[in-house]
Amino acid sequence: MKVLFSERPGRHERHFRRRMHPLFPRPVTDYDDDDLLEVQRLDHEELLAFLQSLRGLVRQAVELRPNEETQVVLDLKAELEKHYEESCGLADAQGSNQQAIADLIEVIMNTIRRSAAGDPLAEQELAQEAEARRRHFELLRSPLVADLLHPDTLIESDELVPVLLTDPGEQVEMALALFDDVQLAEILEQGRRLLEEKGEDVGDEVENRLSWLESRLSTQREEAN
Repeated sequence: MKVLFSERPGRHERHFRRRMHPLFPRPVTDYDDDDLLEVQRLDHEELLAFLQSLRGLVRQAVELRPNEETQVVLDLKAELEKHYEESCGLADAQGSNQQAIADLIEVIMNTIRRSAAGDPLAEQELAQEAEARRRHFELLRSPLVADLLHPDTLIESDELVPVLLTDPGEQVEMALALFDDVQLAEILEQGRRLLEEKGEDVGDEVENRLSWLESRLSTQREEAN
């Protein structure tokens, strides 16, 4: 029985499937069931480790004392934020875990806000932090963003351009927020060279994506001016 691709793959299988495109520097041109099972195994192990770690964080949050030291609370919040990031790249549906993490962060933030009540500067900084977190979590709805931001990202430096030229458009759209105009211009230049090198092997879809990226850069520059 042939091993099937996962409906909700994790980052290892996701990148394995990306590399089937001929645009990649080390494309997957031939694989067997064992190859696919291996990346699925890695994703499963990563998921199990995450769930175990998350249970520990939840237990730590429940056991927080009313007069807990500020640093302990802040460290817990940072770990919860890190786990939210990690959850966005995992296999299977993680919506319930993400909601639980977001709820715990909000409980902690409410405690911090009460401590800052009456201090206009502190209240403003907390509001700015909350908005930055909201935007960051919104970006992480793109698995590509989660893959790029992972501390041990599987996307090698010479694979970034192929990824941006072949991943689903809506995911790339969100990932572009990670790059400034200078970086995007360099990505476009590398993309042009890559298309010249690969020629007809990549198809019209990749050329259309490159044209779209060029248009996006032009628009960003016009808006900046």
